[in-house]
Amino acid sequence: MVHDDYGRLPWLEPYAEALSSRGFRVVVPDFYGGFCTTDAATAAELRDSLAASVALDLIDGAIARSDGDSSVVGAVGFSLGGVLAMRFAQSGRTAAAVSYYASLPSDEHAVIPCPVLLHWAETDPLEPREQTDAVVARLRADGTTVTEHRYLGTEHGFANPSIRAQLDVRAAALAFARTAVFLEKQLLA
Repeated sequence: MVHDDYGRLPWLEPYAEALSSRGFRVVVPDFYGGFCTTDAATAAELRDSLAASVALDLIDGAIARSDGDSSVVGAVGFSLGGVLAMRFAQSGRTAAAVSYYASLPSDEHAVIPCPVLLHWAETDPLEPREQTDAVVARLRADGTTVTEHRYLGTEHGFANPSIRAQLDVRAAALAFARTAVFLEKQLLA
């Protein structure tokens, strides 16, 4: 699991435990060295200070240090983490990728050789509909199996319960259920 711009906030633990209870081994790397925030401006500063190569190395390291077999890997990411999960999936080291309200910029497009599940907010200035439609079209044109869901009445960050103004409990629960079923199908079948 790859955290969003706000860092490794406490809500990630129950999410990871819920996935773990379904048969997954879950690691949640911390890109900010223990620092997290609920302030959007501070989160933006943290995000902007993170080098993608460093984050991808941290993901690799977390997987390598996890107990047990790591031959079948899935990536789940939120916002910044969604971008990183998709970048990691481009490497071919994942069997499935899930991104919450995030996509790859058009100048970073490359083939993702595993199935992808995308969760979109209805209103999202960071991921406008035209951009998300273009991302999905590019992925499908490259042969990537894409499943996407758009959650009505939501905005960017709808699954992060630490940011109450953006949280949509029903959409977050539905997105989690869809994520779990997708990962079970791709990783445990």
